[in-house]
Amino acid sequence: MRSELVTPSHLARKAVVYIRQSTPHQVVSNQESLRLQYALRQRARELGWHEADIDVIDADLGLSAASAAQRSGFKELVGRVGLSEVGLILSIDVTRLARNCSDWYPLLDICGLRGCLIADRDGVYDPGSPNGRLLLGLKGTISELELHTIRSRLTAGLLAKAERGELALMLPIGLTRDPSGVVVKDPDLSVQERLELVFEMFLKFRSVAKVMRVLNGHSLELPRRDRHGELRWTRATVAAVAGILKNPAYAGAFVFGRTRFHTPAREGATPQKAPRPIEQWRIVVKDRYPAYIDWRTYETIRAVVKDNRAEYMRTKTRGIPRDGELLLHGIAWCARCGHKMYVRYKGGSEYVCNHLRSHEGLPACQHIRAARIDAAVAAAFLTALAPAELDALSRSRRTQQQMDNALRAGAERELERKRYAAALAERQFNRVDPDNRLVAAELERRWEAALSEVRVAEEALAQQAPPKSVTQLAMGQALNKQGRQPGRSPAADLGGRDHFGRAPQGAAPLPYR
Repeated sequence: MRSELVTPSHLARKAVVYIRQSTPHQVVSNQESLRLQYALRQRARELGWHEADIDVIDADLGLSAASAAQRSGFKELVGRVGLSEVGLILSIDVTRLARNCSDWYPLLDICGLRGCLIADRDGVYDPGSPNGRLLLGLKGTISELELHTIRSRLTAGLLAKAERGELALMLPIGLTRDPSGVVVKDPDLSVQERLELVFEMFLKFRSVAKVMRVLNGHSLELPRRDRHGELRWTRATVAAVAGILKNPAYAGAFVFGRTRFHTPAREGATPQKAPRPIEQWRIVVKDRYPAYIDWRTYETIRAVVKDNRAEYMRTKTRGIPRDGELLLHGIAWCARCGHKMYVRYKGGSEYVCNHLRSHEGLPACQHIRAARIDAAVAAAFLTALAPAELDALSRSRRTQQQMDNALRAGAERELERKRYAAALAERQFNRVDPDNRLVAAELERRWEAALSEVRVAEEALAQQAPPKSVTQLAMGQALNKQGRQPGRSPAADLGGRDHFGRAPQGAAPLPYR
């Protein structure tokens, strides 16, 4: 049906059908809506346009109309209207064009300036006329309000469900939902024990990187989910270990609102997720999931991880202990200027305060030889420790034995898992038709790879050698302090070891009574 608003000047230009669906899910599931939008070509022909003069813009399928920032199709449409190439814009509804008045009214202004009509299933409108602009303005305002209403309803329902801890968020590895929707621990015991080992090791070593190195040193892999949600065993990384330690679900808590979106200052940047501090989490429901650790332990782990960040002047955290033989590496502060002191080994070990020199070009505040400082610190430490040194040594040995047993149990589970994978590969190979060489060759390769992994796991288990702990070394030194030679440094008293308890190549073990 022709419209009286359509003139020969409009017909001399293009008619553009703008097609959009809000989400990729709608593109797949709402096929009828998509079919109706593509059928607008017939409406353009009824209004007088020839088939060759009708263009379709569907580059924004799966994108929301809340903003024009990422919609290349909408930008193309506005640009073509500005060049006077378009005489008519057709859309199934104005909500397809924009759900934001800041995008909608500029489109009306440029259409009115260039004499471009806008049509939907209700009629044809001229943005250059007062009545047309009034109707289109009302439609755009109602569209924006409708989006706000829909979002408010969805958000209210989501928050109400989250406050009860019933919102079905993605669960981390080690937790799963049974058919009734109840969250339970993963039935795979190897997954449970590996996660428990990660928490136990961190509480002992108090360093994410140290946990990662120990796991990889013992050939113990971490369970992870791939992009399809399936269980995969992969080599430990710092990010993987930190992700396990920081996830509150392992402490049995349902947490909603751990992140927020922020837009970088640069132009055209997309919003990015940023973690919130723990005190700013929106909803926390404790004791909602089966826990691997309690909430107090989780808070302790978070505090240790935060303190390990070397942000000395901004947050006054200590950072993790670094390599070196000096005892106060990373924890010495200057009494004159209040800045952190660093260690220097060149020309003799000493503590140096060079913050003012590095940042303000002033002379170094002070530098002190480390031998006398470390001797006094070691003497005070051993004096304070002497009354309880036997009990401390006993507790240290028990803790070390528990850690050694946990690492060995993890290695045994690793070997058991890989033996099962090898047996499964063998059964698959035995069931294949020998004449089907294309399949048989691949299954044979998988079987050989599985057997190779079994051999590696067996060698790793055979090479398990429990190392002495730092506490044992310190207690051994305390028990043998009577035999200290005059003039020897505290590092020499520790058998040449640094403050981690590491000994140089070929060093003899400390004697114990």
